[in-house]
Amino acid sequence: MFEYEMATARRADLIREADRYRMVQEAKKARRGSSRSQEPEGPVRAVRGLFTRAA
Repeated sequence: MFEYEMATARRADLIREADRYRMVQEAKKARRGSSRSQEPEGPVRAVRGLFTRAA
């Protein structure tokens, strides 16, 4: 019975840890998205000038 209780407690800990990790990742994604929306949009350069085709 003790092993079952330990396994149940470990499973609950892993679930809490996964939820916490997921929440942190969502917060990072939201923070990134909101900071991008606050930045002024700059001019877009053409990509052709950066790369040339090999013969």
